[in-house]
Amino acid sequence: MSEKILIVDDEQEIADLVALYLRSEDYEVRKFYSAALALECIRSEVLDLAILDVMMPEMDGFRLCREIREQYTYPVIMLTAKGEEIDKINGLTLGADDYITKPFRPLELIARVKAQLRRYKRYNTGTGPEETQDLIIHSGLVLNGKTHECTLNEKPLSLTPTEFSILCILCRQKGNVVSAEDLFRQIWKDEYFSKSNNTITVHIRHLREKMGDSFEDPKYIKTVWGCGYKIEA
Repeated sequence: MSEKILIVDDEQEIADLVALYLRSEDYEVRKFYSAALALECIRSEVLDLAILDVMMPEMDGFRLCREIREQYTYPVIMLTAKGEEIDKINGLTLGADDYITKPFRPLELIARVKAQLRRYKRYNTGTGPEETQDLIIHSGLVLNGKTHECTLNEKPLSLTPTEFSILCILCRQKGNVVSAEDLFRQIWKDEYFSKSNNTITVHIRHLREKMGDSFEDPKYIKTVWGCGYKIEA
């Protein structure tokens, strides 16, 4: 069965172009030029992924993302204006899994869609590299690969699939530096992501916020400038 993908963008040319490329890959598409009109689809249909423009009249992509995250865990990709870093951070904070900056190459967006769907399936079916080790324990941090639950000092952490994956990889590689490009390859399995800008940086920042970890003197995720990230052994 083809995955069902929601596209919401008030720029009709962009929405139509994305829909065309997705349908050429045999995805089933639900397309809307208004966030308000998309709400009924979100509430009534079983979707596999959503692509949301940030800047839309009446209701923006952030609010729509919040509506989705109140009930569903499927991947959300945000479309942001060029250079609007705050949009990217806000989107990821609200639970989006990735963002792509306009103007973008349609094939890059398709590659990101495929990567997110692969990860979402692995996350929900309990198969894939994240589950090769059932339990990871490190300095009060506990990650359960089977249930995808995470606790820090016995308090639950609410992590997105991307955040959970990043933390698992860093914990398994503790003591070693893992570059952003390596994280891309291990998580998304796609070359486009190694050419992206700072998706990993924003996810790391959000992880630190949830863990209460200091940027200046982190206890868990440390930045090795020019190299990547690591968790001390």
